[in-house]
Amino acid sequence: MHIVAIAWIYVVFMMAITEANAVAGVMTFLLYGVLPLTIVLYLMGTPQRKRNRQRAENSARLAAQQKAAATAVTGAQAPVSPEKTNE
Repeated sequence: MHIVAIAWIYVVFMMAITEANAVAGVMTFLLYGVLPLTIVLYLMGTPQRKRNRQRAENSARLAAQQKAAATAVTGAQAPVSPEKTNE
């Protein structure tokens, strides 16, 4: 996908440098190249962002379950260091 984006930027850059003046070249580059490419890349990246968000939620849920399981096994007591005992 990135090779297509690079190729498109190259083509639009070549179009922009053949324009009659600098303002037309910059507008060509921005309106034919950068703007449409950012929209397309954003839309094509949506499924990956959704997978990343679900993976983060699942790992947070798993961490909470592991913490709850560890607390249940230890009896929900805070660990006592050996130096603070009065024996």
